[in-house]
Amino acid sequence: MRIGVFGHECNEDHMGVIRVLFEKLGDWNADVFVQSLFFDFLKKKFDYSPGIKGVISDVGMELDIALSIGGDGTFLRTALQINKQNIPILGINIGRLGFLADISRDQIDETLDELFRGDYRIEERSLLQLEVGEMRLRQGEIGMESRREACVPSLFGGFNYALNEVAISKRETSSMITIHTFLNDDYLTSYKADGLLIATPTGSTAYSMSANGPILLPQNRNFVLSPVAPHSLNVRPIVIPDDYTITLQVESRTHSFLVSLDGRSEDMQAGMALKIKMADFSTRLVKRLNQSFYQTLREKLMWGADGRS
Repeated sequence: MRIGVFGHECNEDHMGVIRVLFEKLGDWNADVFVQSLFFDFLKKKFDYSPGIKGVISDVGMELDIALSIGGDGTFLRTALQINKQNIPILGINIGRLGFLADISRDQIDETLDELFRGDYRIEERSLLQLEVGEMRLRQGEIGMESRREACVPSLFGGFNYALNEVAISKRETSSMITIHTFLNDDYLTSYKADGLLIATPTGSTAYSMSANGPILLPQNRNFVLSPVAPHSLNVRPIVIPDDYTITLQVESRTHSFLVSLDGRSEDMQAGMALKIKMADFSTRLVKRLNQSFYQTLREKLMWGADGRS
């Protein structure tokens, strides 16, 4: 089996787990390839060079499974590097919460045994795609007079996709932004807020949840629109089908705003149209057969915990 190992800078406390991981992969005689930056970090920081077949310096490596060692941020960066290659990712948590990277350090041995025996399942997770173009509003009313969408390859390193959420936010702290929102070209509302989140079911337990958005099961075919600190008591998160196209235009006193894809941010100018829809590919997650989303909710978020018990 060809295994790719992806990671991030870590401290000495995590090296024991990393050594165990590589030793276990060696026990199974796996062909191991390590992300080049992670390999260089281990060698320079800890003088540790695991026995591997080679390093991953581009996105064209053929792998059976990708292992992400770290937290959810590392998992998102791994998914970014995997891009559209359809390689399943197993997240091993040596970070804090670990919702995507949900294999704990004491589960590594048994999880890898299951992996090499083929005792696992694959979950398909939808992504959001962002396109940027021009949009004009009719004078005196909300509506689209003309629009030209075109993907801008220079933005976000040419990867205009998000596994968790697309976040629209203000650049300064003093004033709100206005986000005119259309669903399939029909006007929904104009959010006056600090920002707006468009989240996938995967991202419904991330930033969107902190903005009082609902939690969606991974199998849901929906997206969530959650305003951030709206200047209105009657604006609430809304769930929409994931085959809808969302179009946004932002007004700001500074004539600019921020757009973030899973934390990767770019400045945008007012007057630009943001078109958001479901991507035509998915991210594949490796899950243990005895592992469920409900279990993760209970353990990671203390879902339904009763302090009286």
